[in-house]
Amino acid sequence: MKKITQIAFAFAFALFLVSCKNTKQKIQEHVSNYNNSSSIKGHGITSTAAKAFLNDNKIEIRIETNLEENDANKQAYKESFPDLLKEMIKNNQISAELIDEGVSFDVYFLAYNNVILAKQLVDKQELAVLEGAKEENKETAKL
Repeated sequence: MKKITQIAFAFAFALFLVSCKNTKQKIQEHVSNYNNSSSIKGHGITSTAAKAFLNDNKIEIRIETNLEENDANKQAYKESFPDLLKEMIKNNQISAELIDEGVSFDVYFLAYNNVILAKQLVDKQELAVLEGAKEENKETAKL
């Protein structure tokens, strides 16, 4: 009986160690899941992809479009970019859990020729701003 208990304990301990993922493993898993399942919908969006920078604890997300690089598009997407980021957080395409662990998300919105129309680094500070704006919108909607 004692032998069975020891074996069961050893097995449970090994299972516990295997199930604990470190931040780098979570980054890799998030990027893989993003690239395999992500679909961001919107005007002109043609594709999106994530890339991990493990040494920097950073994930880069590129959202490519068929839009021209011009001042009107830059201004329009600069203004609408925070709403897109909030939607990505809501859909866990930008992981609040990873941000809590010190990971940052570098998000780029690109014209058809890869010129940046809008960009934002989402870290703990920016996440708080985006979530604060989300709470303000809820309060305004109640009024």
